[in-house]
Amino acid sequence: MERMTLSQITWQDVQQLPDDGHRHEAIEGELYVTPAPTSRHQRISMRLTLLLNRLLVEAGHGELFCAPIGVEFPTTQEGVQPDIFFVSLARRGIIVDEGIRGAPDLLIEILSPTTAHRDRGVKRKLYEHQGVLQYWIVDLDAEVVGAWTFGERPAEAPALQRFTSVLPVRLGSEVGEIDLEEIFARD
Repeated sequence: MERMTLSQITWQDVQQLPDDGHRHEAIEGELYVTPAPTSRHQRISMRLTLLLNRLLVEAGHGELFCAPIGVEFPTTQEGVQPDIFFVSLARRGIIVDEGIRGAPDLLIEILSPTTAHRDRGVKRKLYEHQGVLQYWIVDLDAEVVGAWTFGERPAEAPALQRFTSVLPVRLGSEVGEIDLEEIFARD
């Protein structure tokens, strides 16, 4: 991960950068540049996307998106490009031609050595404060998914659960589950 400080970078600044094949994000006034993901990362991302599409999109709950697409948080001029995210029908007004403007219901980041610290630190904090309801971190090495639930009790610390075999998918109530052995399979 390359981290550059160039006097309070905003999401609007990031949008003016030339396309260099990397993902660019603006968080807390800093520019983060992430190289292309590995083949294992992409396999797991595809598997998760296909299963979430069946559970959420085909069931009529909303729309699913995959990187590269920007999520802008206008109140703080920050923006990110999560690996996968979901916008419910109730929040569909945040979908604009340029990407997403506001907090999705669910954001998913798949850890890599260059992004793990950021995903667990500044991104988790950003998502919590911006009104994201759920945040999942997929740890490829440990083969575990850490899931935070935000927003239910803002005065309390966010709830973290770790899943190693079955991951429940919830939108208020459970809509299904994901077999993590299938997600993490190495074939």
